[in-house]
Amino acid sequence: MTTVPNGNASLAVLIDADNADASIIEPLLAEISKFGVASVKRIYGDWTTPQLGSWKSVLLTHSIQPIQQFAYTARKNSTDSAMIIDAMDLLHTGTFDGFCIVSSDSDFTRLASRLRESGKRVVGFGERKTPDPFVQACDQFVYTEIFRAGPEGDGAAPPTKRKTEAELRQDARLVNLFRTTIDAASGESGWAGLSAVGNLIVKQAPNFDPRNYGYTKLSDLAEAIGLFTLDREGGGLRIADTRTLPKTPAKKTATKAAKKATATTAPAKKATAKKVAGSR
Repeated sequence: MTTVPNGNASLAVLIDADNADASIIEPLLAEISKFGVASVKRIYGDWTTPQLGSWKSVLLTHSIQPIQQFAYTARKNSTDSAMIIDAMDLLHTGTFDGFCIVSSDSDFTRLASRLRESGKRVVGFGERKTPDPFVQACDQFVYTEIFRAGPEGDGAAPPTKRKTEAELRQDARLVNLFRTTIDAASGESGWAGLSAVGNLIVKQAPNFDPRNYGYTKLSDLAEAIGLFTLDREGGGLRIADTRTLPKTPAKKTATKAAKKATATTAPAKKATAKKVAGSR
């Protein structure tokens, strides 16, 4: 599967209630809709415990099917096993294009890898504390903190602070991601389609998201870094590494052309002047 969102893709959404917050459900589902249609929405946990009380009020509203999983042993999470078994059952139906796994638990690392091995796209959703192996096992990983803040900030968490140009330039990993992907996607001119660059970045860094830096769009983030040039051509945005763009000697060329024209016309003017003088 490619990393390009497909609005018609059939998705199975599996939520680990023990490792997800009910307050993010609306923006979470809105984000999932960018990748496709949530054909199945299931949430797993022990619904006999008071800890999951906040989820009960939103399940019916958003048509999420609760799956009961008792904790057979103290301090042992059996929800993970139930999610993994269900995911494999859904995989073998052959009806889903991708899976959305909502959890911050690294126990789903192997599941994500297995689903991708079967050609399915996997998008993970979890908090920034999510272990890196699980993040890297997904095609794309979205940190749920960006949902809590919202565009104006809803009070649940402070909005992501927009990083300055100086801070962005000091992020060597970010700058290198842009430069290597621009180089890979560009032609002889040095220009590359911005959407192609974005897809390549996500393939290299599944947790990349402009919103993590306080910017809503990839183009806004690229401009804020100040090391890249953006240009709109044919209705689409393209990007280039400013330092590798060929210099356009427009002024110098014009000056040389003017000098050449002057040098060419000067003898002609002198010859004309001599003819006029001779006729007199």
